[in-house]
Amino acid sequence: MISPKSVTGATLIGLIAPFMWGASVSLVRTISENFGIAQGQCLLYIVAATALFFLIGFPKFDRIPWQYKTIGLATANLSSITFCLSLYFSNGGTQTMEVGMVNYLWPTLTIVFAILFNGQKARWWIAPGALLSFCGIYWILGNGHIAVDAFIEHIKINPISYFLALMAAVTWAGFSSMTRAWSKGENMSTVIFIFDIIIFGAFWAMGVGGSPVITGFGILSVILGGLAMGVAYASWTHGMSYGNITVLAIASYFTPVLSCLFASVWIGAELTAAFWQGVALVVTGSLICWHATRSPSIKHS
Repeated sequence: MISPKSVTGATLIGLIAPFMWGASVSLVRTISENFGIAQGQCLLYIVAATALFFLIGFPKFDRIPWQYKTIGLATANLSSITFCLSLYFSNGGTQTMEVGMVNYLWPTLTIVFAILFNGQKARWWIAPGALLSFCGIYWILGNGHIAVDAFIEHIKINPISYFLALMAAVTWAGFSSMTRAWSKGENMSTVIFIFDIIIFGAFWAMGVGGSPVITGFGILSVILGGLAMGVAYASWTHGMSYGNITVLAIASYFTPVLSCLFASVWIGAELTAAFWQGVALVVTGSLICWHATRSPSIKHS
């Protein structure tokens, strides 16, 4: 029997996360539309935290280094907040998916951070791989045009949303790196989500987000979104603590594809040929990054 804390077992558990994240962009968007950003996300994280409590419980705080309890926790919460706000401020299903694709730079950034901060070894083609992923985002936001002015004009339509999505990607990649370095095998996901409840609950108390429009579809989105996010956080953090980081990274690279397929059904996003071409560039660049870390002569993490 495979142990959950063996490299293989932890990697298999971690592989659950990309499938859950594939639905998160569309679900978070639907929740924000039905309940407002504060109320919706507070309810989302209540469901997620409850699921996490029964899945993993609370960590042993005395084993966790102070860096992870302070810097790591703050970084994770910042990632959650910026991700949700980036989707809330997006306009329509198509722009929501553009914003989601900016956030999906995090797999490439996770490997880059692993090289910079966790001692992960890599070959020279990590650089063109990372560049190709960024080119994919450029192609999407430029609507298939190479000209820089087309890219800039598209960003100007909603700069705050795209900036928040990029910040969410950077902070999540940073948190993944911190988990590898500082977690000591302890999973803080339940605590992270409780802090998210407090943060969005405070926004709710201040009247942020307006009056909710409660529908059956919205309630279903809260339940599915909370379960998906809770399971994703728990499995990913466990995988990053004990599993093979490169295998998890390659699986996460296909999250954008799953997300786009789900969005086309759930929120009716109309995705152009240029969008799918950009997705292909992001995934291909991420795969190159992964391959750069798995040369036979290199020891895996």
